[in-house]
Amino acid sequence: MTLHLTRPHWTSRSGATTLSPGQRVPVVHRIGALVVAAAIAVFGVLGLLNGLDFFSTDGTRVLGLSSNGLLSVISLVTAAVLVAAVLRGPRVASTVMIVVGSLFLLSALANLAVLRTDWNFLAFRFSNVVFSVVAGLTLLLLGAYGRVSGNLPSDSPYARPTPDGDLEPVDQSPSTPQEYEAERAMRAAEVAVVQHTATPDQQRRVRAMAEVSSRPDRRRVWMSFD
Repeated sequence: MTLHLTRPHWTSRSGATTLSPGQRVPVVHRIGALVVAAAIAVFGVLGLLNGLDFFSTDGTRVLGLSSNGLLSVISLVTAAVLVAAVLRGPRVASTVMIVVGSLFLLSALANLAVLRTDWNFLAFRFSNVVFSVVAGLTLLLLGAYGRVSGNLPSDSPYARPTPDGDLEPVDQSPSTPQEYEAERAMRAAEVAVVQHTATPDQQRRVRAMAEVSSRPDRRRVWMSFD
């Protein structure tokens, strides 16, 4: 079964060209990853420019969050990974955002458990935990946008063709009095052929029906002799 994955752009009444739902999906993935990467990169760069201690557990305020040298480097690496994913394509960007978003949520839980302890190597404070949860959920939602659904648009890059076996069965039952009468005559003729009591007309019709396979086609062949 052939599936067309492209669809012309929609045009509004004002003449402006807009994207169809399926065509918006890769755009959201790319822009979403770049926006999050930019925010994380700014946080990381400001942390390094402030000359923060690398392994300080107290941290220093940067954009309302606590940071140290290690967290700044991790932020820059994360931003670089997101940008690299965007360059590879929207599908890769979507996958990476889902993975990185999950890591943000795990980081929030892990660092919440070590707040105000000597194990707080990333100098987290509660504001950092909140930011990690928000950033993680944002990445998960953006990465899953237009990808995790049971009713994807046909022009979505994640839409899959429906196998023929999954199509709803077509009703092949007779629908008119003539077709019901043909069905009864067909069955009688096939029984007569098996019992070697068929008339020449019945034999001719049964042989012709053997050339087709579907029930409507067999019925059509039978009725063509009337």
